[in-house]
Parts: sequence; structure tokens; C-alpha cells
Amino acid sequence: MVTTNCDVVVIGAGAVGENAAAGAAREGLSVVAVEAELVGGECSYWACMPSKTLLNPGKLLEMVRREPGIDSSRVGFDIREVLARRDGAAANWDDAGQVSWLEKEGVALQRGWARLDGERRVTVVDPDGEHHDFEAEIAVVIASGSTPRYPDIEGLDEVDTWDSRDATSAESVPDSLIVIGGGVVGAEMAQAWNWLGASVTLVQSSPLLLATEEPFVGEELRAALEQQGIRVLTDADTESVEERADGSVLARVRLFGEEVVELEADEVLIATGRRARTTDLGLETIGLEPGEFIEVDRHMQATAVPDGWLYAVGDVNGKALFTHMGKYQARIAAAHLTGASSAAVSEIPAVPRAIFTSPEVAAVGLTEAQARDAGIDVATVSHDIGRLAAATTLGEGYSGTCQLVIDRARQVVVGATFVGPRTSELIHAATISIAGEVPLARLWHAVPAFPTLSEIWLRLLEAYRDSGWDPYST
Repeated sequence: MVTTNCDVVVIGAGAVGENAAAGAAREGLSVVAVEAELVGGECSYWACMPSKTLLNPGKLLEMVRREPGIDSSRVGFDIREVLARRDGAAANWDDAGQVSWLEKEGVALQRGWARLDGERRVTVVDPDGEHHDFEAEIAVVIASGSTPRYPDIEGLDEVDTWDSRDATSAESVPDSLIVIGGGVVGAEMAQAWNWLGASVTLVQSSPLLLATEEPFVGEELRAALEQQGIRVLTDADTESVEERADGSVLARVRLFGEEVVELEADEVLIATGRRARTTDLGLETIGLEPGEFIEVDRHMQATAVPDGWLYAVGDVNGKALFTHMGKYQARIAAAHLTGASSAAVSEIPAVPRAIFTSPEVAAVGLTEAQARDAGIDVATVSHDIGRLAAATTLGEGYSGTCQLVIDRARQVVVGATFVGPRTSELIHAATISIAGEVPLARLWHAVPAFPTLSEIWLRLLEAYRDSGWDPYST
């Protein structure tokens, strides 16, 4: 069997892998990217792009309802057009454009399923069953992503349920939907399909939605979902599911306090987290554990693999399961394997998160609890974004809590959370503040334009000033 030699093999050509491959190719290296599905990956076809497009019509309708001068009762959805626009945002699940971009960057694409076969060796089985062997002179980069993680629920293996891919690519609106999981996917998809006409029940095992964020986030989001007509059950464990004779699904849910309720729906979405897609990658041939996240250092090199030839970027390393962070890691890895002294700035936890529900949730850095657990002496300041001049211009009922977590000793922001319509566009200023360790005394002189939502920064700093901080003495 012929073995093809190249400088770099990238396993997975999703948004992260294709960026790693292109970055290495731009430096003149010969790069082969291996992809078993669609080039562009999860984010392009089954996650970020279609999900945000599905949410947009409902968010626009909410904007119309906030404006007293518009008769919102005359505004509705053409479901066929909504789903067609969603299909367009997902490129109609055709990766020709992404393939063309990859080839223009000088990357060779190999279709098929890749497995490591020892040090620097990768074997690929293409869709026709043919085998192709590659040997990387410099590095192998794993960018295989993640897959849904399923909870231990009786009967789950016997029921045809939705996963995140089904939820973003469904061809029709179900009459009823049970969403198990109150994280990002669960909250976004519950809201999107409810707006489009489904009766939705959201079941969350913990007391709060978006449980890893500040407590007020889950409280305010729950209130918004319930006002929309979504039934929200928290502190609720789904014990069993079974398919009924008519094709519907019956779920038995134990609530906090031991009461058991029965829920019935046409579809059930399982949205309970992600796990590393490393089960069948041949990790055992190089001494790593299949099915586990691959631990990496600040250069994105696998810490348990000698000689530094293996890199892992994106969801597969478990550091921060966001497309934007994966792309950042891809840039770090590509630069490092080409000889640059690149390294991720791991000391500064400036990981931005944007949840595109209504209200939107945008956060970066540490929550107050995380900061205190890290031994930081913190102060928090908050302000209702609805109490800005800009909110008045954006219609009635515009509100949401915004908060900064401040390191008292260093006088810098270490965490920020914004809740409210359009707040996703505010988060990059907070990311810059945290990543750049910008002193508060300098931020005081960053003047926001009037009347914009960015005035929230002035109000938050004024709140800190009113607590005793003097912006002119530091």
C-alpha cells in the first residue's frame, strides 16, 4: 500500500480543522485535511448558523411587539420561508463553497474516516472503502470535535429522539416538543421551536437554566421563556421515556419533592452536553484513552504524547467548547507547528459566551462564584440595561441585568455578564478589557457614544465609583 508523505495531517475539517490546515499551508507546508462529513463542520451546518437563523424570526417579532406604534397582531411567520432561509444559512448542507476555500488555501482534502496508526501515521478509509495511508513529517492535528452526550434515562435507547442536529435541521414544526437539558442548545431550541408554533416543555435537572452562568441569568431567562408560553421544569430528573403506539413519546419526570409528572410530545430533544469525538480515532495506538478529551498545553500539543508531534484543537481538547475558541486554538497550533513561539494566554480566562435566546445572554471571564473560589477579592456591580437612554428608543419592556466582577487588588475586570436584547454585540468590549487587563482608571476614560447600549459601561463604572472607588486617584 502506498503511503503519502506530507508535513501536516489534520483530522477533521470543520471550522476549527480547516483553519488549522489553512494556517499551516499559508506558511508553505504541505497539508492534508481529512473529513468524513461536510467541510465546515458542525457550526456551519448543524449548530451556530442554522440555530441562530431559526431564532431570528421570533426575536424580530418580539422587537415589533415592543414598539407601540406597530400592530404586531398582523405580523406572523411563513414557516416554509423560515425553514428555507435556515437551509440557506446552512448552505443547503452542501460544502462546495468550503471545499473551494480550502483548496484555494493550498490544502489537499481527503474524504473519509481517519484513524491514527502509530506515531505520525494516519490511515483513511474513503466512502468507497479504499484505504489511504499518510505520514506526517511535522505534526498531526486532531480537530474531530464533539458529539452529544446522552444521560442515563430508562428506555432512551429504544426511542427515536432528536439531537442537536435534528433540532436545527427539522423539515417541519412538531406540534409538541420536550427538551431535556437547560443549557445553551436546550434553551435556544426550546425558544425557537416554540416561536414557530410548537408547544414546548423544557426539563432541567439543576435548579437554574444555564447553570454555569451567574444565578440571575437563569432566573431572568426562565421568566422570559415562561412568559412566552414555554413550560419550564427545574430540579427535575427525567427517569424514563417510551414511545407510544401513535409515535409520540411519553416521558416520566421526577420533580424536586418527589412528585412524578408524565409529559407527552411528538418529539424529544436531548440537549444534555457534549463529549469528545475520540472513540474511534486510534488513540490507543499512541497510548491515549479513546473516548476521552485530549489534554493539551498552551501550544495545543497533547501533553501525554512525546516529541510534541500531536496537536488537538477545538472541542476535542475540552478546554472551551465554542467555535470561536476552537478557531483561536487552531491559529495558535498552526503558528506553533510552523516554528513560531505561539501560546494561548491561559492565565487570563477571557472566554466569551453568547447565548442567542431572548433575552440574549453574553458573558466572558469568571462568574462571581468562580472568582471567589479562585481566591480573588472581588467586588460586583450591576445595572439594569433597561435604564439606559438607548433602551427607551428600542421599544417598551427592554430590560436585563448587567454585571461586572472586579478584582479589587488589581483594579481590573475579571468577569462580565450582560442579559438583554442585542447584548451579544456588547461582549467584545468586555473581552478586550479582561484579556488586556485594562485598568479601571483607564476604562473610565473610554467614553461610550450616546445613545447606545454601550453606555452600560459608564453606568457600571459609576456604580463602582459610588461604592467608594475614586477613578481619579489611581
